Amino acid sequence: MAAGNLNRIIWLASFPKSGNTWTRIFLANLLMPPAEVPDINHLYKFTTADVRQDFFDRAAGGPFRAQSGEDWLRMRPKVLALIAGSKPGHHFVKTHSQIRNMGNVPLIPPEVTAGAIYLMRNPFDVLVSYARHLSQEIDATIEMMCNPEAMNATPTGILEIIGRWDQHLDSWAGAPGLNPFVLRYEDMVTEPEASFRKMTAYLGVNAGDGKLRKAIRAASFKKLQSQEQQRGFRERPEGMKQFFASGTSGGWRSKLSPEQITRVRDAFEPTLQRYYPELLDETAAAG
Repeated sequence: MAAGNLNRIIWLASFPKSGNTWTRIFLANLLMPPAEVPDINHLYKFTTADVRQDFFDRAAGGPFRAQSGEDWLRMRPKVLALIAGSKPGHHFVKTHSQIRNMGNVPLIPPEVTAGAIYLMRNPFDVLVSYARHLSQEIDATIEMMCNPEAMNATPTGILEIIGRWDQHLDSWAGAPGLNPFVLRYEDMVTEPEASFRKMTAYLGVNAGDGKLRKAIRAASFKKLQSQEQQRGFRERPEGMKQFFASGTSGGWRSKLSPEQITRVRDAFEPTLQRYYPELLDETAAAG
């Protein structure tokens, strides 16, 4: 991870529904003083995001309302510079954006970037979770995940350039000069202590075993579900009953049809071969 005294961004990057919220909560519990650790509805006190309306308003000098994608793109470099300078030292920023250029504008500019943690999750489980998140049919969500131009937009025109699942992963894992820390969601589930220990090593954080385990317990899905039941969750999409649903992996096996499994497998086979070869073997006869 890049060193230095500049205020720069450590990206917490992922395709949607791949463990970003879980990771932010873990890091907040690990790195913040115990009395200041935010609950799930106040994560903005620890991290920010590259779609924050208030930063776009500041960059625009008034309420930001994009009339086109070009309006958003012109504003993004100013916004990221403001975000990078908003806290002392390096700090975490959530993104679902790919690393790519649009025209001559890099969506993840090197000059504001100190490092990146990239969270990947197998596309079969992403599909089930993302469809639920969007209140959308599985087949429509497959089309989104296979669309190189897929994006999300806020009501004011702030965009997230997501693209295909495999494009997204490859753009971060293979970004020249970035050297991101790449972590599989599945390993976070099955080996949380080893996975988060590697993350802290990448960040240069020397956390004792007791502190690490305490942060992992505080970010457990059981605790997050309890918080959501008691207080709700401000990041939960309208119409969704529960954001923190299971926190497991492999649920796709009982949720997807053989035809759907085959579509996903065929669409992403080269990337699955690199990162999830065991799932290629398992799904080979799905159709």
